[in-house]
Amino acid sequence: MILKNDEAEIMRGAAFTKKILNWNRYENNRQMPWKGEKDPYKIWLSEVILQQTRVEQGLKYYQNFIAAYPNIDALAAAPEEKIFKLWEGLGYYSRCRNLIQTAKFISKEMEGVFPQAYETILSLKGVGSYTAAAIASFAYNLPYAVLDGNVFRVLSRIFAMEIAIDSTKGRKDFSLVAQRLLPPKKAGEYNQAIMDFGAVICKPVPLCDDCFFNKQCLAYLSGKQDLLPVKAKTIRIKKRWLNYFIVQCNDEVLIQQRTEKDIWQNLFQFVLIETPNGLKPKTLLPLLDKQLGINSFSILNEWSQEQKLSHQTICFHFLQIKIEKRLPVQNHTWMKFSHLQNLAFPTTLLQAMQKIRVGSLQ
Repeated sequence: MILKNDEAEIMRGAAFTKKILNWNRYENNRQMPWKGEKDPYKIWLSEVILQQTRVEQGLKYYQNFIAAYPNIDALAAAPEEKIFKLWEGLGYYSRCRNLIQTAKFISKEMEGVFPQAYETILSLKGVGSYTAAAIASFAYNLPYAVLDGNVFRVLSRIFAMEIAIDSTKGRKDFSLVAQRLLPPKKAGEYNQAIMDFGAVICKPVPLCDDCFFNKQCLAYLSGKQDLLPVKAKTIRIKKRWLNYFIVQCNDEVLIQQRTEKDIWQNLFQFVLIETPNGLKPKTLLPLLDKQLGINSFSILNEWSQEQKLSHQTICFHFLQIKIEKRLPVQNHTWMKFSHLQNLAFPTTLLQAMQKIRVGSLQ
């Protein structure tokens, strides 16, 4: 193993580094607008957007953010609700909150100048070791190796590393291997190359026949390429029941902003009553009177659907109801339905708006 200074493994590593740089220069056709970018703001923005997001989905968001906020001072000065609206539908909204906080910090405390030192970049809100290495190497060509899902997959197969990538020792071992393979003077180029290679060749279902390294890849030679990388932990999925009441009076709807440290923090929603399990409509309706004082209404529409998040399954139940007289409800605001488009809502609630019987709001 290259970790133990084994001569054969060191030679294998050197050969891989040389070949992947050659592949990157002459065969890598993967196109992305941030490739080759040297502006740390744009690199940081792209990396935050791509955290837990496919490139195909994140591309349009990146382009929209750059068009709206071409530099970090512009982003820092923007109203938060507009930033959340631009982020709408991308999910994992803690990333957006970190984006806002970091932009304001750099604009105010660092006079709008993005930090250059790796440790300072790493100290920014929402920036982990991978993102810090990406910014440091792409923007400043500093010798820090990136370790994302693509790189874990490539290294685990090239060197048949069967230690779990989500274990403490596994992360340490992979980090050491990644750093030893990195050519210090070509850090940015190499980091981009190995990530692209993992995205287009050494994919979850690898294209081993097209791989320039298949005669030296230990996993391929032993028939283990489909078994690597190894993960030790299994994700425990929590189930939640969110009952949304779309309460309307004439052309207005009752909404509130989520302020708790939970999913969709800072986004808007309709009247919510969360229950420990799925309840039938007859049991749900009295909760409106008990919790909000709404006891006279007519039901216009009703439906249910599910959404699977990384650690949660959300069971939604929607009830669109109409009341004749607008009532004040604590921590809620009445707003015209036509104005809701200016606010950021979770994706499933955006879909719910499409089902609302708009004609009945008049």
